Amino acid sequence: MPNMIPEDGLVLGLEGTAWNLSAALFGEDLVALHSSPYVPPKGGIHPREAAQHHASVMKEVISRVLTEPERIRAVAFSQGPGLGPSLRTVATAARALSIALGVPLVGVNHCVAHVEIGRWATGFHDPIVLYASGANTQVLGYLNGRYRIFGETLDIGLGNALDKFARSHDLPHPGGPIIERLARQGNYTEFPYTVKGMDLAFSGLVSAAQESTAALEDVCFSLQETAFAMCVEVTERALAHAGKDEVLLVGGVGANARLQEMLRMMCEDRGASFAVPERTFLGDNGAMIAYTGKIMLEHNITLPLEESQIRPGYRADEVEVTWRAEPGEIFAAGRDDGGVARGAEAVVEIREDDVVKRRTSKRYRDPVLDRRLITERTRAEARLIAAARRAGVPTPVIRDITADTIVMERARGEVLKYVTTPETIGLAGEAVGRLHGAGIVHGDLTTSNMIIRDGQCVLIDFGLASTSSEIESRGVDLHVFFQTLESTTENFEELKEAFIEGYAGAFPGAGEVLSREHEVELRGRYL
Repeated sequence: MPNMIPEDGLVLGLEGTAWNLSAALFGEDLVALHSSPYVPPKGGIHPREAAQHHASVMKEVISRVLTEPERIRAVAFSQGPGLGPSLRTVATAARALSIALGVPLVGVNHCVAHVEIGRWATGFHDPIVLYASGANTQVLGYLNGRYRIFGETLDIGLGNALDKFARSHDLPHPGGPIIERLARQGNYTEFPYTVKGMDLAFSGLVSAAQESTAALEDVCFSLQETAFAMCVEVTERALAHAGKDEVLLVGGVGANARLQEMLRMMCEDRGASFAVPERTFLGDNGAMIAYTGKIMLEHNITLPLEESQIRPGYRADEVEVTWRAEPGEIFAAGRDDGGVARGAEAVVEIREDDVVKRRTSKRYRDPVLDRRLITERTRAEARLIAAARRAGVPTPVIRDITADTIVMERARGEVLKYVTTPETIGLAGEAVGRLHGAGIVHGDLTTSNMIIRDGQCVLIDFGLASTSSEIESRGVDLHVFFQTLESTTENFEELKEAFIEGYAGAFPGAGEVLSREHEVELRGRYL
């Protein structure tokens, strides 16, 4: 029979998705927290060895916080995402405790827990969230009952990228802190910079860093500067697209002072608020599981034992966030019908007949990297807009160009993000199909960069565009669009079908690209 659970009872939280086993108690505040991290003797984390560590210290870790078992009202555990062996070890312990104490079990999404403890610790209400940890790098925002993923890594997480580089130079695990220390004595050298809309990729950057013959301090500095600038750029793009005014940094890599500084600069320049929780709540910790379990329990979200299987690939946007009653604001800034608009990387002056787009310097970026990106993107944008237009893709007419500025025709009409219907999304599919047929990938396909005019969809903002006939590049292009569409609309499946119909009607190779987009979607993000 279940125990009589006191109204002022506590929630026990168990975290063990990867390297750190942690237990905590949460009531009205954090009551107790104890952790025991697994530190590999050399190299990275081996899943089986991490699980063996968790099993060996489980009793000691729980005993340190569970001093009043009669006060426990629920047991929460990290159900996923994470390493399978570690997740199974923690889930087994959580089930045993739930049965022994006669209290409900709560299965918590690890990523959502990072966001919720961050909101609790900082007081932020509705932020854009940069979640940067070992296996995960995502930009999230709340809308219509879920945490939507605006963008994420297309290969490995930021923390794993830093660890991979550290291992190649026999630096201790975790690699982030030692790289941060070495970077303070370094100077910038050029490395690959890979941003695709609000998605990003680190593999090419890590390979270049591993192969570099520059001084180790310079490589560490440049690796950090490049990777972090990519993260801040996609966060700013999500902030501009969504019209929100708060940015929250969570996850273990969030402890890096330079990453915090760069995000703070970006937010100051945009007039947004920035916050990062104290270090206790940044890395994987039991407190975030206990707190999220507490608010889930308060909304009657529990997990029957027979449904408590682990979920190694559990994504944040699969969780119904029923404990937040508000719908979540999106595009709160409203439409720009004239004057000056500010995107993620440029200030756009909207005149009567034309538009002046000027790329602005970013304080958070290294000056050499900043100048390189501004020049490369301005030239490429003008060239590819003209090429797309010659191929029959609706685009603005270019009238003038300098090193950082493009003057172009004003494309009058409705920005697609305000008029998302199957009909308008179908027009977007046609335009993208023609673009891909011309051997051009846009690189930043969002509903902010499309204008509906006279029965056509005009594509704008080619700053991340490139020439490519590769199926992979086109697939990623569509993935960026579908991801943005899913994160900002309620009838995603209907809209996606409309886009596919328009895309396939305009591009004979659509079938292969759509298959590749599905592969991109299914690729593991939690390795």
